[in-house]
Amino acid sequence: MINSYASSDDAEVAIAGASAGADVVRNMYGRRLVHIDKGAGDFATAADVEAEKTILVVIRAARPDDAVLGEESGQQGAAGAVRRWLVDPLCGTLNYAVGNMLVAVNVALREGAAAVADPFSGEVFFTDGATARVRLDGVDEPLAPTPATQLVDVNLDPPFPSAPGFRAVDLLAHPEFVERFRPRVVSTTLALAWVAAGKRAAYVTDGGDLSGSVHFAAGIAVCRAAGCVVTGIDGFPIGQGGRGLVVAADAESHEQLMRMIRSRS
Repeated sequence: MINSYASSDDAEVAIAGASAGADVVRNMYGRRLVHIDKGAGDFATAADVEAEKTILVVIRAARPDDAVLGEESGQQGAAGAVRRWLVDPLCGTLNYAVGNMLVAVNVALREGAAAVADPFSGEVFFTDGATARVRLDGVDEPLAPTPATQLVDVNLDPPFPSAPGFRAVDLLAHPEFVERFRPRVVSTTLALAWVAAGKRAAYVTDGGDLSGSVHFAAGIAVCRAAGCVVTGIDGFPIGQGGRGLVVAADAESHEQLMRMIRSRS
């Protein structure tokens, strides 16, 4: 079965990898799992490790000459490889470890195709680098971002590299934010894919350059292909000096959020 991926395009490889990882995450859910300490309060579980191993098998079978950067296993493949896959086998480990199903499996080809799988809804949000769709039960539908929900997901996890100039918690108290939006904290980059799908109006997180992050690359790619507005919290393009992330379903919502962020800075 894995060998059948070898003739498919990059989007199908990303979907196959993310789906395989999601199967592992779903099947191991609810078990008492070993925690692997990563320091600073962070940890992985056996599900993270097993899901990543499964994803790597898919990628290696389909694209044996490509390099891979996995969250748990690090860099693999030729250091000079032109193509590199970014793998986050279980985004939302803290959620998962306490029995919360809000998690995602992220697989992205740097500057190319990407997929974000929700292990529990069965949805796979994906892009071939040009268009963005969601696959559910074998049926693909185009993603259509909209600010209609007015829900903005804000990542409140430390560290806070832009403080005191910018702190996400301050954004939540901004009078204009309170008037226009409603905050949500899902604590996984699944919420980033939800912006592309119209389930969130926007997503905001602090950080450095996230374009090469195993956590964010797949979601960023899907959002860009869906037509979302994607910048850093400083307004610069991601990968071109932008730090952190502000992704909005439309230009108006993005500008409103940027105005609030600038006023707090």
